[in-house]
Amino acid sequence: MDVLAPIVNDGFAFGRIAAANALSDVYAMGGEPWCAMSLAFFPPELATSESDHTITAILQGSIDAMLEAGAVSAGGHTVEDDELKYGLSVTGIIKPEHIARNDGLKPGQILMLTKPLGVGILATGVKANWDHAAESEAEITTWCGKLNKGGAEVIRRLGITGATDITGFGIGGHAMEMAHASGVCVELRMADLPLLPHVLDYARDGLIPAGTHANARHCISRTLVDKDADESLVSLVFDAQTSGGILLSVPPEKVDAAAEILGEYGDLAAIVGEVRKARADGKELVLK
Repeated sequence: MDVLAPIVNDGFAFGRIAAANALSDVYAMGGEPWCAMSLAFFPPELATSESDHTITAILQGSIDAMLEAGAVSAGGHTVEDDELKYGLSVTGIIKPEHIARNDGLKPGQILMLTKPLGVGILATGVKANWDHAAESEAEITTWCGKLNKGGAEVIRRLGITGATDITGFGIGGHAMEMAHASGVCVELRMADLPLLPHVLDYARDGLIPAGTHANARHCISRTLVDKDADESLVSLVFDAQTSGGILLSVPPEKVDAAAEILGEYGDLAAIVGEVRKARADGKELVLK
């Protein structure tokens, strides 16, 4: 189950993003969504207004994503609330021999990412109506509304054992979770991280949300940061994502095949790091 507050202004786009975000938990394990129940929280005036079709648009966007995923809409639940929020409770199907988990990383594997980073910072720029706000909102709509079907297909077809979707803890936080669960160290190459347009400029302008700072504070004691690292790039490592991509831990001999499958789905196949043996100093994340 996952519920979001709006990060874009268009109701249809928000509904699709919220649905894609919830469906990702199933895709990240290599599963296929089967059914989903809507969870809608909204002020009563949105439901009674004859001129405001926001709720209808959100539901239409969500159904659009469900249909693309092949999932059945199984009803839902509404809650009267002061703040608009929407999400799904998703049930999926998976074959036991095709499950990818947080604890499935092995030293020597290559880390591949399927979507660009920076949604949290970009959304902050949109809310502030910063330079390029309209373009930034369009980028959020495109990438956050994209289903992670390609990553799930890589897991199933290539037998990938370690994967996660990148959401609220950022790529750094989620990579650290995987490293801890697997008893390894994860090395990320910051210069190779794919970024959404204008994200680095926004970060350097100080448009970094509170959640990103909180992630960094939580993770920094277990992180080794290169002494020459760009502080803005470090912030992006911990930027809280909405409906981010899948981080796949791929054996070197399967990297080309994984990239080919992701290309079929229009996903990125960005090589962003590598899994290393556990460090003697206990650091679980290395940023180079």
